[in-house]
Amino acid sequence: MFKTLSVLLLFSFYLCADSDATKLLKERNQHLKPQITQVSPSVYCASGFSPANISMIVGEDGLIIIDTGMFADHAEAVLREFRKISTLPIKGIILTHGHGDHTGGTPTFTEKGTKIFTRAPFNSEGHHFTEGGIKINKLRGARQGGFLLPPEKRINNGIAPAVYPPKTDNPFMGKHLEPTDTFVDGRFKLSLAGIELELVAAPGETDDQLYVWFPKERVVFTGDNFYQSWPNLYAIRGHAYRNVQHWITSLDMMLKEKPAHAIPGHTQPIIGEVKTTEVLTNYRDAIKYVFDETIKGINQGLTPDELVCKINLPKHLRNKDYLREYYGNIQWGIRSIYSGYLGWFDGNPTKLFSLPPKEKAQGMVKLAGGKEALVKHAQQALVDGDAQWCAELCDHLLALEPNNQRYRDLKADVLEDLAEKLLTATGRNYYLTVAQELRKKK
Repeated sequence: MFKTLSVLLLFSFYLCADSDATKLLKERNQHLKPQITQVSPSVYCASGFSPANISMIVGEDGLIIIDTGMFADHAEAVLREFRKISTLPIKGIILTHGHGDHTGGTPTFTEKGTKIFTRAPFNSEGHHFTEGGIKINKLRGARQGGFLLPPEKRINNGIAPAVYPPKTDNPFMGKHLEPTDTFVDGRFKLSLAGIELELVAAPGETDDQLYVWFPKERVVFTGDNFYQSWPNLYAIRGHAYRNVQHWITSLDMMLKEKPAHAIPGHTQPIIGEVKTTEVLTNYRDAIKYVFDETIKGINQGLTPDELVCKINLPKHLRNKDYLREYYGNIQWGIRSIYSGYLGWFDGNPTKLFSLPPKEKAQGMVKLAGGKEALVKHAQQALVDGDAQWCAELCDHLLALEPNNQRYRDLKADVLEDLAEKLLTATGRNYYLTVAQELRKKK
């Protein structure tokens, strides 16, 4: 029976009608196609060529590039497009933060005398992992990004096209150059190539984040504190707490500039003062609502599991496309806020010294009437559409026999079912990647 169930579920996963979540992600591909957008008289944005946007400001006698994409091949494709607009030398590069998808193309845009501007401590998140000796984040990041999946299993990354590291002999692929100029806090006024800019410290998604304000044409380059999706208040690859209050303050600061246009770190630019103000205001308000409601629930003694069942965006924000959970997930953000302030303990004394997974599993097997009975309960849960319960029962089976391929295949089935129904691309990719790993024979 088990093999028949597994085959039928796998066949259903690939051939059944798309779920609403899958349809939305597929529609999202239109938004993520490569394009050059002229945002204002001097500003151009290349979106969809690389996971992160690459922007250019054309000055009197030179160019300034803001963020450089993930790989040299991506940067080279954008540079070819930019050179159709201007052949002026590149006088400066501004990196909004240290994530590799924004910095990897830096050598491609660097010419003799090009200055590179960042905020210190640059790449603070990367240093956090290195200093702690953490390496598992790379595997988890690959799962989240879908880099280990075949192309047919990836739709996109929610805020970026589903790209893979290019096959190239370019020695600079995915590397960045060290900055020549940095600042720490406040505002750094930059005058270069006849362009007057302000680089503003704006912690949020990362502690080293900055935004760029171009007052003459009223363009704000937001970095990753804004993109058209619910933000990654927590990324499932793991990281230190992202201070949500600082994130809200940084969005407030951008709004006080009264921008006419906003260029996000990913996804297409927002054009026009009315639209820009509306979108950034709603974005800030949505994050603040989730933060405030989480803190309120914490003070009422609610656990993270209870909070995620209770908190939803208010109706006037719930269906805004730029707040859909394409990339980040509200539940993950709630859990991160909780652990960021109170740590792992949820207040329930039972959790102070939880049973090890194997002992819990032995108890569940005893309650179910044996392993076979537990397998049948898990199978039935999947057939009944209760995929999460099936996954949790599978974890008990695998705690007892981690290399049992029958149990591994059942969990792979349910992860694929969960993936099909999930809008958040990072979670979807993670489900599918772990399912793929489980199907490999031990």
